[in-house]
Amino acid sequence: MFTALICGAAAFPGLFYGFRVFLKRSFTGWSEADVVRVSERLVSSIHACLATAAGVTVATSCRDVMTDSHWLVNAFVSFGAPYMVYDVYAMYLSHYHTHRVTGHSLQTLKAFLMKDWMMVLHHLALVLIFLPITLFFRRGLGDFFIGCFFTTEFSTPFVSIARILIQLGLDDTRLHRINGVLVLLSFFTCRILIFPYMYWMYGRQFGVPLHRVAFHLPLHCNLGNLVILAPQVKWFIMLLRKANRLYLRQNRGTGVKDRPKTH
Repeated sequence: MFTALICGAAAFPGLFYGFRVFLKRSFTGWSEADVVRVSERLVSSIHACLATAAGVTVATSCRDVMTDSHWLVNAFVSFGAPYMVYDVYAMYLSHYHTHRVTGHSLQTLKAFLMKDWMMVLHHLALVLIFLPITLFFRRGLGDFFIGCFFTTEFSTPFVSIARILIQLGLDDTRLHRINGVLVLLSFFTCRILIFPYMYWMYGRQFGVPLHRVAFHLPLHCNLGNLVILAPQVKWFIMLLRKANRLYLRQNRGTGVKDRPKTH
């Protein structure tokens, strides 16, 4: 567990630094903000791929959703915890360079926290609540569900690709539109539908209908799931609104192009 923690603490900042060096040399016209943003998204995508692979491995290996265990659960939680701390710093650095702030200050930090408070709160909750519960208070139960939670990261690479395509000026391409569909599908499937799926798997094992599962679980389990689900729903609604704005913008652009010229 300690070894995994040290590896994560070295791997993610090291990747971030490596990507920054590579992108600076490869895209000399990019600003520091561009380099930091893309580096952050590349590291996020790598972490998401690792989390998804770990989650699928754990979830598919557990026959009993309550008592079966897998060594990857504690190992990856320890490995991934430093990523959450690093990512808060990387997001702050992106904010700092994007807004061209002169010097770090409490005002800069406050502006960052007001802008990205939900993401910062999400990361801190994972480190301060999810990590100790997973490592010390579960009594070895529920590895299947932890594996399912890992797979919620599956949508992150598609979100990162969308932002990188916009930065490259490719937001009006077929690739961006296809990726947009993948963003919505992966986010809805792995961050929202995963919850009824977990309840269904529990009910299937213990012979409980899906609509009755919540009444068979302790209150703190249902409340915990609700707290995790709520921001996912909010983010999905934001993605839908963004997709709708993009669709309307492209339709207006098409209408202008197709409009007959008048003399």
